[in-house]
Amino acid sequence: VVELRQVVKHFGERKAVDRVSLAVPRGQFYSLLGPSGCGKTTTLRLIAGFEEPDEGEVLIHGRRVNELPPFRRNVSTVFQSYALFPHLTVAENVAFGLRRGKLSARRFDEGEIRRRVERMLELVQLPGAATRRPDLLSGGEKQRVALARSMVLEPDVLLLDEPLAALDQKLRQEMRLELKRLQRAVGISFLFVTHDQEEALTLSDQVAVMNQGRLEQIGTPEGIYSRPQTRFVARFIGSSNVFDGEVRRVEGGRVEIATAGGHCLVAPSPTPAPACGSAAGILVRPELVRIANEPAPAGAQRVAGKVIQSVFLGPHRQVIVQVEPRVEIKVLCPASTAPQQDSAVELWWNPEDALVLCG
Repeated sequence: VVELRQVVKHFGERKAVDRVSLAVPRGQFYSLLGPSGCGKTTTLRLIAGFEEPDEGEVLIHGRRVNELPPFRRNVSTVFQSYALFPHLTVAENVAFGLRRGKLSARRFDEGEIRRRVERMLELVQLPGAATRRPDLLSGGEKQRVALARSMVLEPDVLLLDEPLAALDQKLRQEMRLELKRLQRAVGISFLFVTHDQEEALTLSDQVAVMNQGRLEQIGTPEGIYSRPQTRFVARFIGSSNVFDGEVRRVEGGRVEIATAGGHCLVAPSPTPAPACGSAAGILVRPELVRIANEPAPAGAQRVAGKVIQSVFLGPHRQVIVQVEPRVEIKVLCPASTAPQQDSAVELWWNPEDALVLCG
């Protein structure tokens, strides 16, 4: 539905988007994820037509649209601020694009407009709100109206720029489920911009992780979490433990790394394998690390340390263990079995669950 080919965008001397290429498949929920200032919103604005690329191509259904204004692209945008018209009712807000010929390639009579608006308000679960004005709506209701106004035009792709950022935590969680339901119901491709990794991993069919204007990795939520390809992705997605060191040996499909603190750690070798003597790291997720309340299995990777912090998370605790002078390991364990502050502990994990980070 949408394709970017080697797109570049400058603002003065700053390169906001740097050689970005991606393709959004039809009917998918696709997220651009990254920290503030990484270029994700600029990328969205390039697709919408609010910005023009300095280099590269933007294509919609295979057609180059670089020079086309926003209203000629058959895309709709939901903004973080919702941008509802305060003097119009809910129904009038939803119908606005249908009544403005330049916002739609088709013309609709009043009967068709009314039917489309009613159907869309049913879809976003606001059938009784047609005559209300935006100032009488809650934050979640305003969000639903903004979605309805964009979807009623039946765009090729719906662009969502941090649409949940203004909502409280509970409402954000509810609207995540609502967004997923709506996307499946209408079958439109959603391109969702967010800095919230939980939102991206929960909602998306595919995630493109951005950093400093570049794409770091594209993949499924499971693939990006389990198999990060760069240090940035490994640290940005989820919680991670990383031991940095030097490659000592590559043998039998495994990499052995010596850390500055004196540990010798192993993990499956990536392809291509790192060179001996090169800098590398070993990553292991907190939920895969175990506290040795009982003997570790044969072949387990073991390290010892001291508990320096324990954070209550309901049924679980996140325990932080100092294992080297500058290395702290996060462990997620049941609250009932968590060790006491300042206690000495041994940790272990399966080497097959670890990941080598090169460079």
